[in-house]
Amino acid sequence: MVDSPQLTTTDAANILRTWALDERLKSAVMGSPALASVAARIARRYMAGDTIGEALDAAHASVARGHNVSLEYTGESVRDAARAEAETEVFLRLIEAIGSVVLPNTGLPNTGLPNFELSSTVSFDLTHVGSLVDPALGLANARRMAAATAPLPTAPLPTALMISAEGSSRTDLILDTYDQLSADYPHVGITLQARLHRTPRDLDRVLERPGMIRLVKGAFLESESDAYARDSTELHEAYLGLAKRLIESGHPVSIATHDLTLIEKIRDRHGAQLVGGEVEFEMLLGLGTAALDKLHRAGLRTREYVAFGGEWWLYVLNRIAEEPERVFDAIVDAGGR
Repeated sequence: MVDSPQLTTTDAANILRTWALDERLKSAVMGSPALASVAARIARRYMAGDTIGEALDAAHASVARGHNVSLEYTGESVRDAARAEAETEVFLRLIEAIGSVVLPNTGLPNTGLPNFELSSTVSFDLTHVGSLVDPALGLANARRMAAATAPLPTAPLPTALMISAEGSSRTDLILDTYDQLSADYPHVGITLQARLHRTPRDLDRVLERPGMIRLVKGAFLESESDAYARDSTELHEAYLGLAKRLIESGHPVSIATHDLTLIEKIRDRHGAQLVGGEVEFEMLLGLGTAALDKLHRAGLRTREYVAFGGEWWLYVLNRIAEEPERVFDAIVDAGGR
């Protein structure tokens, strides 16, 4: 009798990341009312809802716990110019809503009271707003968003619009667009992935711009020639090394990870440099609640990442892939009502 090969957590994560990029599978699931209903129940754990109003409600709850917020209207790999324009309009409505937040239960304009002020960045994928259709279209739509966010308050850190990371095949496109955009709009920031072998060189490049640099591990399916293995010692050390460079440079940085071991090592190594300076810690809605609250209570600057919208396929599958044990949560959620 031959033993069947065992599926490791790495295998499971890679399967989930492959599914995340499989647009035919996505269409099949989302095109079936029964499967779409199950998938939507799984997504609720990671998403604020479908609408701008639901996103703002979640953002207020984050602010009430003492955190700044980053709002993202999810979507990716748009290949139609008209749709890219339509998705950009949703971002512009979101930005307008952030700029005209009202006090809960009163309908009165926000007067800047600390308990109610919505300190939020807006995060987005360039391919969501047209960069796959034409890099010039993506840049033009990103410029519209940068112009709309320019009047928003950027204190305590100088960023109101954040470009998210995508797969390594799109990194050059993202960096080239960021160079052009940030030259005119210094409040625009960018996300770098510690997993990628190229990131130390990319960091040299983006440190020349004033916008915040968000440092993540990297959630996408990548080859060994391009990236360190997930949860490897090499990735762990790469993240710590990049964080050290950023923190000691004095550049605005968001330490965006749920890895508590990494966070504790960063706190041990950098101590007072993390308090009252240019550093914040960022976690995703529904994934780092207790840990983020603890960091806030310790006097550190914190931000909660709030995603919303109906195009959550890539976002949610990558969240589960980061810790394949979350599949068990998904099974429980799928049976809910």
